[in-house]
Amino acid sequence: MHPDRCFDADPGVRRVARELYEGTRALPIVSPHGHVDARLLATNEPFANPAALLVTPDHYVLRMLYARGVPLESLGVAPRDGGSFERDPRRIWRRFAERYDVYRGTPTGLWLDQELFELFGVRERLTAESSDRVYDAIAERLGSPEFRPRALYERFNIEVLATTDAASDFLEHHEAIRRSGWHGRVIPTFRPDAVFRISSRGWRDAVGALGASAGHAIESAEQLVIALAARRAFFKSMGATATDHGVMEPYTETVSAGEAEQLFERGCRGEATVADQRRWEAHLLMMMARLSADDGLVMQLHAGALRDHDTPLFERFGPDIGGDIPIATEYTRNLRPLLSAFGSEARFTLILFTLDESTYSRELAPLAGHYPAVRLGAPWWFHDSVEGMTRFLDRTAETAGVHKLAGFTDDTRAFCSIPARHDLSRRVQTNWLARLVARHIIDAADARELARLLAYDLAKRSYNLET
Repeated sequence: MHPDRCFDADPGVRRVARELYEGTRALPIVSPHGHVDARLLATNEPFANPAALLVTPDHYVLRMLYARGVPLESLGVAPRDGGSFERDPRRIWRRFAERYDVYRGTPTGLWLDQELFELFGVRERLTAESSDRVYDAIAERLGSPEFRPRALYERFNIEVLATTDAASDFLEHHEAIRRSGWHGRVIPTFRPDAVFRISSRGWRDAVGALGASAGHAIESAEQLVIALAARRAFFKSMGATATDHGVMEPYTETVSAGEAEQLFERGCRGEATVADQRRWEAHLLMMMARLSADDGLVMQLHAGALRDHDTPLFERFGPDIGGDIPIATEYTRNLRPLLSAFGSEARFTLILFTLDESTYSRELAPLAGHYPAVRLGAPWWFHDSVEGMTRFLDRTAETAGVHKLAGFTDDTRAFCSIPARHDLSRRVQTNWLARLVARHIIDAADARELARLLAYDLAKRSYNLET
């Protein structure tokens, strides 16, 4: 691993980037948004094998192999219908190793290379020929106490790790972590998306699950919001500082109480349409913003993904397999009702994420540069790359200011990739700042302060993690 990876080819910029990076490299990791399963740290059981750790659960890894014709079944992904799939982890690893070249020049490749080199001490390229040797070396390490999840959490220097949890989740694994006496800070994040999707087949089951967790049946739109408020309070008591909402379109609108009840009734009858869902989501986003202004939970909004685009793949394997594709997204008009109502509220923070880069300078930076409540979330999915993060900083910071960014979020299910993702971000951030220094836009003292903000302080402040 070259020590200057991701730094500018210009020697003057590279020298400043090195110095700035050295000031942030060892800072603790704040991971305020991600998808690591809390069970991992609650049970603290050894990882099963290299394939189960690094290949099968990581949709970043899977999608690039699937795109090149590798069947998901051959990578250990189980079909929903109970069909056959590869169960031998060594054979899964070999298929991964045979096509490892597909990750060259990608952020996934950078993360994987760093994991193999720094975490597992692998000193040869992963290829078909080296596959078994690398597998055995990793498997041997996974059997040692130093590679248990909690030991790695401490080795990674993680200060706080936020999970993402359904609104109806009882958070038993978070409770188990608390009872264990272990000092690691693992907190939940409240995600009620299932009750937003009123036109989906599973909506009524989701409402039932929410009612069961809240302790009462939900028979109206008003009761649903009351149940959501109660669950938010429970999550907050368990350490949550944020909510998370994934929508295709960030449409918000004030919906009358009467219309909300009509939408709810159509959902209960299984008659809600896609148009109904758009209005229902607009209503619930407004309700969630109102509740955040009351209880102080930071509101994250992930918009612009057409989920499960590959219908046959979704039907065979279910969600979160990588078939989510970006769409063009409009924020200025869609968010105007919400921001008009809550954009200047002192206790309200809205962190906006997007997959549509064309909105960075046109909409998102001006919105964050005006509304006190708005912060801009880091690039995610297809843009959490060297050039993607650089473009984000170029197109947002000069309008909104660095202080209106929300810091870095790794957004990962792959626990062992967390340090590599944060390291890549810190390298990109310090290189971006070094370019500003080289052009005399800021001086070295400014750059050092901003480097720490981007790597550490902004995430803690934006997500209310300073206490």
